[in-house]
Amino acid sequence: MPTYTCTSAEGRLSAEQKSRIASEITRIHAEVTGAPSYFAQMIFSEVASGDWFMGGVPVAHDHIFVYGHIRSGRAAVDKTRMIRLMADAIRAAANVDSTRAVWVYLNELQPRQMIEFGHVLPEPGDEPAWTEALSDADRSFMQSIGKRR
Repeated sequence: MPTYTCTSAEGRLSAEQKSRIASEITRIHAEVTGAPSYFAQMIFSEVASGDWFMGGVPVAHDHIFVYGHIRSGRAAVDKTRMIRLMADAIRAAANVDSTRAVWVYLNELQPRQMIEFGHVLPEPGDEPAWTEALSDADRSFMQSIGKRR
């Protein structure tokens, strides 16, 4: 956890832009929340022309939508800071002209209602003790995520 999904028009984002967005969202989430970066996942979804609607009509303007599922328990000021930083980073990475084009939503989930890496997730701030309680194999696998091979 967290899981961020970035939705854009088909072909709108290059592989390089996707990589930059994923890196920036991961970095920002880790910096603002203090959670390890290997928890963050980023999923990209492209929508074909005519399959995305607003106000009952197909979207005809530039639009990138990021929806994040994060563990509850973060301060409102941190969540606001996080979404503002993310929106700015997405705009820069995707060469977006208008601030209207990037939307970022956060949805909070209860930590004890999620399982990742085969283990129920900790409350925010309890990551070090949770990580230490993992088996050596699980801890090593989890901490290897995001490291270049």
